Amino acid sequence: MRALSCREILGTWERGERRHPVDQALLLLAAAEPETPWQELAGRSVGRRDAGLLALRERTFGPRLRGFATCPACAEPLEFTLSTGDLRAENTEQKTWYVLARDGYRVRFRLPNSHDLAAVNGSSDPTAARVVLLERCLVARKAGRPVPVSTLPTGVIEAVEARMSELDPQGDTTLELRCTACGHEWRAALDIGRFFWQELAAEARRLLREVHLLASAYGWRETEILALTPARRNAYLAQVMG
Repeated sequence: MRALSCREILGTWERGERRHPVDQALLLLAAAEPETPWQELAGRSVGRRDAGLLALRERTFGPRLRGFATCPACAEPLEFTLSTGDLRAENTEQKTWYVLARDGYRVRFRLPNSHDLAAVNGSSDPTAARVVLLERCLVARKAGRPVPVSTLPTGVIEAVEARMSELDPQGDTTLELRCTACGHEWRAALDIGRFFWQELAAEARRLLREVHLLASAYGWRETEILALTPARRNAYLAQVMG
């Protein structure tokens, strides 16, 4: 997978600035894989999608990630760095459907994808969102009869969710954090799609400022400025601002 060019960064940001995070993640992949239909990208499991985003982020901005968090115990701000290698999970071979048998129930399930995430996006009730997500991804039977997902025993649901995590480990990236002020330790989820999009948005705004300065100084068009190598663009910026 190749890195996004300056023009692709600006174009992707412009198309996705007002879209919700699920679409923004897919727009990033679509920029890197323009030959792949949107429905195919959206149909990939969350882990497979995030593995692609992690690879694209590494190609575009490098392997180092800089993050920020707030300690839930003392509200101290925390800054941390990690690498894409720290986040990468081993891929597993994926099928369309899987079967799990537990406590007399036979559950046929698939891995959640971006369509499923979009269906629960913005939900204020985590429990209801969990049920909706599972209803979209599994079919359960007992003694040959269909069973509503909402009536499945907790043990069966937890077994299905654990199996999903095993099959698609990249879809659930969790960080182990420790507060340097009070020593509190906690786990925090990292959404690589949101993280990458925030970086891309910041880079797009930086590029726009550079285009504005150089266009004002030299009368060049945006395409001409973006075609410059970063080294030459920075050299011209130094002349303008120096």
